[in-house]
Amino acid sequence: MATNFPAVSPVMKPIQHYLKTAQEHDGRDPIVAYWCRLYALQTGLKIPQQSPDDRKLLLAIMDWLEKTKTQMADNESITHEVAAQAYLENYALKLFLYADKQDRAANFGKNVVKAFYTAGMIYDVCLIFGELTEEVTQNRKYAKWKASYIHNCLKNGETPVAGPLPMEDDTDELANELAKLGPAPGPAPGPAVAPQPQPGPSHVGFQPTPPPTAGGGTNNSIEIDHSDPFSKLKAPTPPSEPEKSPGGFVPYTGGSTFDTLKVVNPSGVQLLPEQVVKAQKYCRWAESALNYDDVGTSITNLQKALRLLQTGKDE
Repeated sequence: MATNFPAVSPVMKPIQHYLKTAQEHDGRDPIVAYWCRLYALQTGLKIPQQSPDDRKLLLAIMDWLEKTKTQMADNESITHEVAAQAYLENYALKLFLYADKQDRAANFGKNVVKAFYTAGMIYDVCLIFGELTEEVTQNRKYAKWKASYIHNCLKNGETPVAGPLPMEDDTDELANELAKLGPAPGPAPGPAVAPQPQPGPSHVGFQPTPPPTAGGGTNNSIEIDHSDPFSKLKAPTPPSEPEKSPGGFVPYTGGSTFDTLKVVNPSGVQLLPEQVVKAQKYCRWAESALNYDDVGTSITNLQKALRLLQTGKDE
């Protein structure tokens, strides 16, 4: 479902890397590609002083989204926000933990930078579904900071310090570096995404490929490319199962959206992660309704949440 889009002008620079991330996932994971382009569209529509060419780009993205949604109408991670949010958070988490594991092992390289940065971008895309949880917000900030820190070390010929360090907000240079890139190389072939996936580690069957050395082993040295450190690099694909990181910074490794969490109600009914997320949304909607003195709507949403948690069934 990949296509050619009009060029991104300087005015549309804020959406450039999301479009690039989408392009990198066209053949690898069309769900990620879809939501990255939708986020780019929503962001682009808010940018002022658009030229006719900018509007052509946004219209092209809009047309692609409509066609893709029609073609993938049987895929819950496209049509249902709860499943989509769980899918994207899960994908970003596994990519994040792959990069975190490599970083802690001092396997510094441009693949790790790209993995951290891409995880941060996908966490950005999750803003489509509303405010991020505290844990996701923490992962998002840490991923972007780590990408910037390792990138700057490689660029300056310095050896990065492995593992967590006090964070500084210094991602502008890295974003500018990535925004200069042309089309990403075609993604490595991998298993096709099955229709109607349920959120969980089994969705992404790709294994990460550590940066190779001349001898074919894992790269434990620093690679430096002062001209364009990302020109021949695509985002690594996340592992099939999240890795457990040693002490220090503890990334978000569970929560209500991943299938590693098993929730059983007092009656013995096991709830799926997306059902728990949906119940949480009903509760938030009930609270919002009360802010407008709409008691009836609040009661309705609370009843839906209670029924879902008690029976595992939604209306």
